[in-house]
Amino acid sequence: MVTPAGGAGRASAGGAGMASAGKSDATSLGGPGRASDGEVDRTSVRRADGGPISVVVPAHNEEAVLGSCLRRLLEDAKPGEFEVVVVPNGCTDGTASVARSFAGVTVVELPASSKATALNAGDQTATGFPRIYLDADIQLGTADARALAAALRPPGVDTPSGGSSPGEAGDHPTPLAVAPRRVVVTTGRPLLVRAYYAINRRLPVFRDALIGRGVIAVSRAGRERFERFPETFADDLYLDSIYQVGERVEVASAGAASESPMRTRDLLRRLARVRAGNAALRTMDSRAHPSRGGSWLVHVVLPRPWLLPAAACYVALTLLAEASARRTPAGTTWGRDESSRTMAGGGTR
Repeated sequence: MVTPAGGAGRASAGGAGMASAGKSDATSLGGPGRASDGEVDRTSVRRADGGPISVVVPAHNEEAVLGSCLRRLLEDAKPGEFEVVVVPNGCTDGTASVARSFAGVTVVELPASSKATALNAGDQTATGFPRIYLDADIQLGTADARALAAALRPPGVDTPSGGSSPGEAGDHPTPLAVAPRRVVVTTGRPLLVRAYYAINRRLPVFRDALIGRGVIAVSRAGRERFERFPETFADDLYLDSIYQVGERVEVASAGAASESPMRTRDLLRRLARVRAGNAALRTMDSRAHPSRGGSWLVHVVLPRPWLLPAAACYVALTLLAEASARRTPAGTTWGRDESSRTMAGGGTR
């Protein structure tokens, strides 16, 4: 079911969702990118990346955090600047109602729970570029979203917020995909959780990478690198593997905050899910980057010997999570940490 909401702040919300999504109740608000039969006319969006910034938010039972996510994203947005498409999938709570409470947000409801299907349905509905894929439990501010979009637009391209894009790449080619700085909130967490992230946040694998943020933005040219999201939960690793170094960059002026698990056992469950998902993707796609087992020692601890006690915790938790991932293969249903969502839904950052 596709429900485009009216009101200020909507940017060309057009078309129905995927034909395979089931029942469709499309109340079109018009605008570019809409074909007469309700399907998105893809030829109409093949324009320079100077239109509205599209944001696709897949959401499965995210009633507790979605409101905070959307408020943070849209708090300083100008009319027509963003086109936001929320895709509740397999929800049994009020996720869709929360999304509809925001003027200008298009809601595409899917009956089955699948992040990949939700991302693909959002892509079918969205019309603008640059395009941001945003997890519902992540805090991305308006200025941060603008910075991501500006980095993807060639210098001199007009932006919906006014003015021209300066292009963060300088004299370098415009990147195809970007991600914000990774900000993991560990305040109030137990010692083992804080120790794990003391190592994890310093790993070089996150430099100029797309993984581990819950936010990825692509240009039109970047989106043309792939047809559809595959049925995997390692969607960030999938996109990270598509682009080469230089084609994907971190935008230092943008930051996205994510809450770390509240308990050590929650962290272990999260790590096991991530490892199982990454391993499954590597069997599906040879482009997926391999894991780097010794990086924590060579690049993090040896230059900073004072982190050795934290490293002991990091290694122990990593080994436990890897063992758990081998026992529990990656599935196709959503898996997540509820404890971090309790914190993420408590307000904006």
